[in-house]
Amino acid sequence: MGKLTANEVKAFLNKPGTYQDGDGLFLKVDKRGGASWLVRIQHQGKRRDYTIGTAKLVTLANARIEAVKLREAVRIKGLDPVADKRKAKAATVTFKEAADAYLEAHKYQWANEKHGDQWLSTLKTYAFPALGSKPVGSITAGEIIAAISEVWTKTPETGRRVKQRICTVLDYAHARGWRATEAPHKALAAGKGLPKQSGGKHHPSMPYADVPAFLTRLRVTGGVWGRLALEFAVLTAARSQEVRLATWDEFDLDNALWTVPADHMKMRREHVVPLSPEAASVLRSAMVVRREGTDVVFPGMNGGVMSDMTLLKVLRRMEEPVTVHGFRSSFRTWVAEQTNFPGEVAEAALAHQNPNEVERAYQRGGMLDKRRKLMEAWGAHCATDRKPAVVLQLMRQA
Repeated sequence: MGKLTANEVKAFLNKPGTYQDGDGLFLKVDKRGGASWLVRIQHQGKRRDYTIGTAKLVTLANARIEAVKLREAVRIKGLDPVADKRKAKAATVTFKEAADAYLEAHKYQWANEKHGDQWLSTLKTYAFPALGSKPVGSITAGEIIAAISEVWTKTPETGRRVKQRICTVLDYAHARGWRATEAPHKALAAGKGLPKQSGGKHHPSMPYADVPAFLTRLRVTGGVWGRLALEFAVLTAARSQEVRLATWDEFDLDNALWTVPADHMKMRREHVVPLSPEAASVLRSAMVVRREGTDVVFPGMNGGVMSDMTLLKVLRRMEEPVTVHGFRSSFRTWVAEQTNFPGEVAEAALAHQNPNEVERAYQRGGMLDKRRKLMEAWGAHCATDRKPAVVLQLMRQA
């Protein structure tokens, strides 16, 4: 038999407090006038309060009936009404809503506003028509393939970007609890779920086996700052912008670290680069000829930031049909084909963002030592004066 009466409940609605009815059922009235029925249930060592409804609409008698149903559902049937309610709500989140939420959460990480607009534009054009209204938790690999199959073969580069962005949204939805699994990356691999692409625009790159000989030729080519900057970019696998904008205060030569500030990075996140002995040697050479009146490590002709065409001109003067960015591809292919380092270590070295927020948070603190070994191995590969046995030993470290 409950302790409360209907008249008491009516009187308590204007008196903030907690009023017990018994068997875990109680009335809670807050200072703002809100009044709710709650049931406290202890099950498998866990205590939880479940809301039945507002006391202004649910009578005492009905609250007792609902309390009995809840206790039966939790204790006897082993159900979790809160989790079930959360799942039901998650099932209503559409792909478009998940994409909008991702873009809003990451809008301050874009290199510029145009990048975010391009992201949304490709989804509007190629993903939303087929996937936008679908629950994000139910989207399958087959549905993604059907949505992007035409652009995948017609415009390969755009197709790859659309696929990557769809997968990023699905991974984000998984992290938010709107989807049971991450994106079906393996099923969407070219040559498996999706056909192999022909053509497509890539940054021309140099075979990694040719990089050591190229660097030997580079060191005796004309010019100083462009030559040093290009060699440093190759040895660090960094983007041209990061190298050109580098200032001396970013470097800790005692600990062989280069901390690239967020505003120099594509994704606007600070990035720490472990320096191999070869990369540190380039910095020491730059320090010997350091120009007065500027803090830029590799200055342009007027002492300011070097032009983005300077490094490419060095390559063209050497008659090399590759791009500066292509050396990042050389590095990545070398890691995959010649070392035992995990792919995620190489991706972290290239400052590529892991779309999985949980994994990204875990990797943030524990990857530096592994990346240091990787960059030392790459530096050894690039140095023609290293003994092959030393290079092989470093490459096998993981």
